[in-house]
Parts: sequence; structure tokens; C-alpha cells
Amino acid sequence: MLKVYNTLGKKLEEFKPLKEGQVSMYVCGPTVYWYLHVGNFRGPVFFNFVRNWLEHLGYKVTYALNFTDVDDKILKRAQEEGKDPQEVAEFYIEQYRHDFSSLGLRPHEHNPKVTEYMPQIISMVSELIEKNKAYVSGHDVNYSIESFKDYGKLSGRRTDELKEGVRIEVNEQKRNPLDFALWKSAKEGEGLSWKSPWGDGRPGWHIECSAMARGLFGDQIDIHGGGLDLMFPHHENEIAQSEGCSGHDFVKYWMHVNMLNFGGTKMSKSLGNVVSMRDFLKANHPEIYKWMILSVHYRSVADFSDEAIDRAVQGLAKFYSAMAMAENVKSSDSSVIAVLDEKYKKELEQAWKQIEEAFNDDFGTPAAFAVVFEVIRKFNSRIRRGMKLTPQVYSQCEEFLAFIKKFGAQLSLFQEPPQTFLTELDDQLLVKLGQKRSVIDSLVADRAKVRAAKDFERADELRKKLTDMGVAVSDTPQGSFWEVIK
Repeated sequence: MLKVYNTLGKKLEEFKPLKEGQVSMYVCGPTVYWYLHVGNFRGPVFFNFVRNWLEHLGYKVTYALNFTDVDDKILKRAQEEGKDPQEVAEFYIEQYRHDFSSLGLRPHEHNPKVTEYMPQIISMVSELIEKNKAYVSGHDVNYSIESFKDYGKLSGRRTDELKEGVRIEVNEQKRNPLDFALWKSAKEGEGLSWKSPWGDGRPGWHIECSAMARGLFGDQIDIHGGGLDLMFPHHENEIAQSEGCSGHDFVKYWMHVNMLNFGGTKMSKSLGNVVSMRDFLKANHPEIYKWMILSVHYRSVADFSDEAIDRAVQGLAKFYSAMAMAENVKSSDSSVIAVLDEKYKKELEQAWKQIEEAFNDDFGTPAAFAVVFEVIRKFNSRIRRGMKLTPQVYSQCEEFLAFIKKFGAQLSLFQEPPQTFLTELDDQLLVKLGQKRSVIDSLVADRAKVRAAKDFERADELRKKLTDMGVAVSDTPQGSFWEVIK
């Protein structure tokens, strides 16, 4: 039984979708005015896993992640670059798609854009005015939070507390300083506006998601996700708008992903620690980012530091090294045919039950990773490179590989060819160490020659030299192989 932490109720709840066997999921996507940073992708990576697991449980999932292509930041970027705002937005949507694809994530069923939903946005604003939830001020339209008695139910913030310290801008015609914009009148030189009953203008930020979600799924959806920083005011205002129109609950399960910290400090442009995903992936394998995100529970702050990257590399190396060894042992004798090892199969079935329990407990990835680490530890204690391949050993290698692939499929991890991945990982680490593969290959070959000549003193000297370069050498009956120390 799947249990989900619902931010609305602040507790774990049994997951029961609105329609049996079907799940609608809407996740707030990026505002596309620049290359997206590593923090922007925590949600997409996590909710990709959520969709995968729900499908594993048998649900048909319809997943939408939007693009906000109407925003002040886009207008500013367009003015700086002397381009049309939509040209800027489309360019950065494609950059996002490039990074998303590089991470090996599954495409969504829907990627709505604000510009595609303008009729629905205008219609929803009109409906809110008709229901006395919103009012016209000049050519602007504002939502009246006093018209929605449950305002604050998601974030737990009280309107009387929110009013303290709020400053009203000059000429801002609001009945209440906390009222928010549904439609903003066009300003000269912005270059982006639409006709409406209240004059030319563009939508406020919050109404956009309400209208897109409603246009795709109707008045109610099962899961609405996003970053914790969106809970207030964005998601709070979405509730006020959507429920102000429909008169009933908008979202059944609200799920919020926590922030990334850079060495204990929140990522921010003012601190100069913003890292784009594009730049991160130039120096690091995509699996490293996914590991960093998914090895931490989604409601916990995730550390994003050199130390966290090192931990991810070490973890990935353990997984892929075990997989590479299983493939190596399995292929060492083509004449051997697998004979099912029933005891080992049952051991893995028990481990999978523990993984299911972890995932069903609010998508508990850390507990699931702990189970798989134990599976790997036991496998490594049984299987060694160069060992005699028996039908039972063949079966264990086969079952182990299938188990890791099955686990990784939920997370979009561990699907790379093991030896290829390890080589690519080592190549990236060699760049950071300032070492060259050709030099190391030559040293390892020299060491093999002196070992064959039984000059073990010289062999030890070469091993130490390689170790000092950050390289570990292993000797097996099949020869010597090396890897970067992780």
C-alpha cells in the first residue's frame, strides 16, 4: 500500500486516486529565460521516479510539466538581447529539453506553455470576476483573498500575519495588500500582450498554472508537485483560484521537493554559487546528478558539494563495478548454461519486497538504496573475477544483473553498459586529476612485464606511482586492470 506525505494535511496518507487505476499529475516546470540550474532539475528527476513507481504499481499516469514562457524575467532578457520575448522563451525551452534528455529522463505526456492557454486563462479570470472572487482595477484584475475563506490552508500562513510589513506600491489599486494579480495591463515597450475584456495585457504568474492544469485535467487532479519554495505564494494562490472557480478541492495530494544546499548554503545568484545543469554535465556524468538527488529523501535538503559529488561517484562505482564483474564472470566460459539458483532467487525476492516497502513509504529512496547496497555486498562476497564459472554462478550473475536493472529502471539509473560507464566515469575523473589514460595504460603494461619477470620490487614501485596518481591496480588470473580511486 502506497503512502504519500500530503503537504496539505501535513501527514502520510494512503494513496487513492480520484479515478481507479488512473493518476493525473501536474508539476510546476521552469520559467524559461536562461539556462536552468541544477536546483531546477531536482523536481523533474524525482517526479520522473514517482511516475515510474506509480506505473510499476499498475496505474496509468498522465504527467504534465509546464513551461512558463510569459514572465518579467523573459521580457528583461529579451530587452537585453534585443530579441522577441517568444524567441527567447523558445530558445531556452530547447536548452531545457537538451539537458532533460541528457539526464536520461522519460518525456512527459504534456508540456503546456502559457502562450498556448491564453483563451483558458482569460476565461478563468472572467469566471472569477463573475463569482466575486476577483475585481477589476483600471485595466488590471486582482484576486480578492478575503473572498476565499480557506486562504492559507496549504502553507499554514494566516492573512493577518501576512499583512504585517506589506508595502503597497504607488498607484497600486488593491482592496487588500495581499490581493494578487490575475491580469496585468500592458506596459509600453514590453513587447508581449494579449487582448482581453479589461484591455491589452498579460496574465499574472499564478493563474497560468491553474488554467493549464484545468485545461488538461479538469477541475481536480491527483498529484500537484513542485519545489518547496513554490508552496507560498504560488501554490497557495493556485488553490484560491482553482477552488474559487470550481467550489471543490483542486488537488488531492500536494507533494513538495526540498531545496539544494551548496556546502550548507542555499544556492543563490547573490552568492555566486548558481551552477547550470549544462556546466555540471560538461564535467560530470548524468548518473552522478541523479544519484545525488535520489539517494536523499525528496523532503530532505540535498547537499550539493564536492563531497556530495565524491559520495555519488563512490556509490555509482560500487553498483557498476559489481555489474561489470557479473558480466565479466558470466561471459568467461561460453559453454556454461545457467541452472537457476533457487536460494539466491528467493534472497533477491526478499530484498525486492524490502525495496517495495521503502518506495511505498512516501517514496523512501534512502532505505531502498540501503537494501541494494547489502545485496551488492553479499554478491561481492560470493563472486570474484577469474573464478570458475559454474551453472549456479552463471545464474547468480544473471539474477543479480536483472535485479539491479529492475531497481534502476524505477529511478532511471543503472541502465548504462557497466564497463562503458566505468570507462567514461574514469575518463571524467582523470580530467579532474590532470592525468592521461595513455600514460596510465603504459605504466600498467610496464608493471605487468616486470611482474612476469618476477621483479616484484619494481612492480611495487610502479603500483605506488600509480596509487600516487590516483589509480588503483588489481591483478587477476585474466591479467591486470586499473581504475581511478573513488
